[in-house]
Amino acid sequence: RAAVSRAAAGCSAPSASLALPCAYSPAPRRQYLAVCARDGRLRIWDADGGGSGGKPRQEYAPSARLSAACSCVAWGPCRTSKEGPQRKKRKSEAGQAVEQSDLLALGTAAGTVLIYSTVKGDLHCTLDGGHSGGVNSIQWHPEDSLLYSGSDDTHIVEWDLQTGKTRCKWKADRAAVTSLSVSPDGKFLLSAGMTIKMWDLETKEMYRKFTGHATTITTLCFATNRPPDSNGLYFVSGAAHDRLLSVWQVRSDGKDKNAVVSFTLTDEPQHIDLQTSNSKDEAVRLAVVCKDGQLHLFEHFLNGPGKKPLSPVCSVQVSSVGGKGEGDVPVPVPLLATTLCADKQNLILAYGNHLQPVIEKMPINTTERHVCLIRDLHTTLSLSVDAMSIEERLEQIELSVSGGKGGDKGASSSLQTDSFAVLLVQGLESKDSQILNKIFQTKKETLIKKTVARLPPPAVLPLVEELSKRLQGHPFVAILIVQWLKAVLTQHTSYLSSLPDLVSQLGLLYHMIETRVKLYHQLTRLHGKLYLLMTQVLKQDPFFLFYLSVISALLHSFLIGCRGHLPVSQQN
Repeated sequence: RAAVSRAAAGCSAPSASLALPCAYSPAPRRQYLAVCARDGRLRIWDADGGGSGGKPRQEYAPSARLSAACSCVAWGPCRTSKEGPQRKKRKSEAGQAVEQSDLLALGTAAGTVLIYSTVKGDLHCTLDGGHSGGVNSIQWHPEDSLLYSGSDDTHIVEWDLQTGKTRCKWKADRAAVTSLSVSPDGKFLLSAGMTIKMWDLETKEMYRKFTGHATTITTLCFATNRPPDSNGLYFVSGAAHDRLLSVWQVRSDGKDKNAVVSFTLTDEPQHIDLQTSNSKDEAVRLAVVCKDGQLHLFEHFLNGPGKKPLSPVCSVQVSSVGGKGEGDVPVPVPLLATTLCADKQNLILAYGNHLQPVIEKMPINTTERHVCLIRDLHTTLSLSVDAMSIEERLEQIELSVSGGKGGDKGASSSLQTDSFAVLLVQGLESKDSQILNKIFQTKKETLIKKTVARLPPPAVLPLVEELSKRLQGHPFVAILIVQWLKAVLTQHTSYLSSLPDLVSQLGLLYHMIETRVKLYHQLTRLHGKLYLLMTQVLKQDPFFLFYLSVISALLHSFLIGCRGHLPVSQQN
């Protein structure tokens, strides 16, 4: 499902392809960007937009990330302005008020919801027992200490954050609930399944139903802050594989079966930020990041139905100068997320790589319909984790691999297991042979086991495929690869056994091992006969002994790697 952030609470859901759950902190400041990476870690970046890449603020690795990947993330609303007068009555709760404005909700594929506190730097609480399927969307109530979650089990759960328990649960659709959105006044809730439904949060009864999308609905967001009986309540919806954003009007007479306005896109929406309209004289401002990496800006006065789809007032594409061997040809850089600033003159872009996104503040210029930003990512973007670049980590791996006994302990202590896991995931995603070669050179069995244990489940199968390819190489390389394969098959047995097409995925590896096992016994017998022959002629002909030694060494290398590429004639 496409990752879509809502303006009211900054929520996002993951895409099945490349998009990851990410969300900007609530308005008006938009200080931070939270990203749930593929390695299962939550990373929070400074979103001040300095242009040289956001600074990492916090990093958290949930203990459940190996068994349940993060599927959506949402910032809690800021309550400091409303809870200010209560400080005289509740001096002991003044600290809690600040903490609540810095809470993050993480939905997981296991059906649990994790509440993370940026003040504590740790989990605030865990909400479980509400869903039997994966959580697809999370929405905070703008005022009360309530949280809403939609799941694959077709239900919506209302959580009470003060008690950490389920307050209410009801069936929302016949299919999975893929997206949620709470109205700015906190009275209504939109849910998307096979259809779009509006719920009265006081009675938990369906207020209105909307149909119009042929594919999975991935985007829901209220566009105005007006009561529904005034014919001024609008919301936006988007669907997978759909290049249109539909705008719906909630009419008091119930005649709202069709969308009133649509916005044209270049691809399906991946991340969206919206500034709501409080009156007819105020335009709705919308920023949409599409799956193709482009940003589209819209500005429209919502006042009844429109005649034709609306085009963006401005489209933005980020490109990087060509690297080595690429000349000066610009290379497109995908946009990850965006947010509109409160001054209505600027927006904040996040682009590049999820491990360290470049965050830049950009002025909005609607005089140009198409804007291309040329950035030198080779100097501004250093893919780093924990303030150490990938190049530095590769140097540390070289030291740990090639260092002697004296320096091996210091090198291994400076290079943590998490570094190997992060680099391995990055190398598998980018198919960078340099990173993978350095990683697979390690001979430490304990380091291999711990690295494999920290891999997220989506990286297990690509790792097995990469190991299967490398197993066909030089026999001395195969010795190291076998250690990695052993660790993968023992650490992730349950995950691999749950794959429906496991036989086809591991077929190449199975046939390779089977072929080498058949030849191993024949080569062992041949190696033994040559050894006896060498001992008999040891004192007779040294030149003959030299040739036999060469042949024996070659056979020994075949035995070590269990290579099965000799023709039948040569085997004899």
